[in-house]
Amino acid sequence: MRIQFNDEPLECTEGTTLSALLAQLEQGKAGAALAVNQTIIPREQWSSYLLCEGDTILLFQAIAGG
Repeated sequence: MRIQFNDEPLECTEGTTLSALLAQLEQGKAGAALAVNQTIIPREQWSSYLLCEGDTILLFQAIAGG
């Protein structure tokens, strides 16, 4: 199935979870947040959240500053 990850087209298999996708892309860093179709998904749901055809995923990295 086709999805978008950080504005790039990507193919993944049906039944892929957010956690599996991040592991596949080596993007599972601490301080990361994910939005699927413009909705933030809590980290505790990543392992059970199944991706669907056409989903748009954005990965955000927390940045400290002041």
